[in-house]
Amino acid sequence: MHRLNRGAVPPCLAKYRHGRDNWSSLTAIDRAEIWQALERMQGKRCAYCEADIADGRRHIEHFVQKGRVSRVTFLWDNLFGSCNREDTCGKHKDHAAGHYNSEDLIKPDIDDPDDFFVFVADGTIQLRQGISAEQQRRAEETLRIFNLDAEHGALRRMRQAATTGYLQTAEELWSLVDEFSDEEWQQLLDEELAAIAHHSFVTAIRHTLCRMS
Repeated sequence: MHRLNRGAVPPCLAKYRHGRDNWSSLTAIDRAEIWQALERMQGKRCAYCEADIADGRRHIEHFVQKGRVSRVTFLWDNLFGSCNREDTCGKHKDHAAGHYNSEDLIKPDIDDPDDFFVFVADGTIQLRQGISAEQQRRAEETLRIFNLDAEHGALRRMRQAATTGYLQTAEELWSLVDEFSDEEWQQLLDEELAAIAHHSFVTAIRHTLCRMS
């Protein structure tokens, strides 16, 4: 999960009203327009776990469930693209055991997940040191509701596999830190970060390269 910049509202959403229309009223053309806007914001990756989401493994996700609050059904600020995995991300959230408040969850187009989490090269996610008690509560609730940091499981293995190829790159990069000026070394790092910008699990790779853990 990383910070997302939400773009302009897809024009097709203006045609729909909660109380008059329901989500199934969207045409295939309008859904495609929404997906184009979502991809401009988050690429072809799940907004929560950052796994690749091909056409058959994705759904348009309501951050605040439309079944709980119908007025958010067609609000652009409430929509993300999520993977279709039942045991994580949007689908897990919608079936999460126990009550939760959506305002407690980290929302990646408003909050910066880097302020809360450190993604470790072994595939786990740690809470960032020094955060407040309130930030810790929100971070833990986000991991629980989206099931992002199961100690064992597919997501951990996928993140670990994504970072493995960059461990040597990180070692080589940091071995040069004393051989270049700060500006020159930062340029090397920025080039590596630019090269991974559109990769799946980009945050785990970025944190590995930057040695945030």
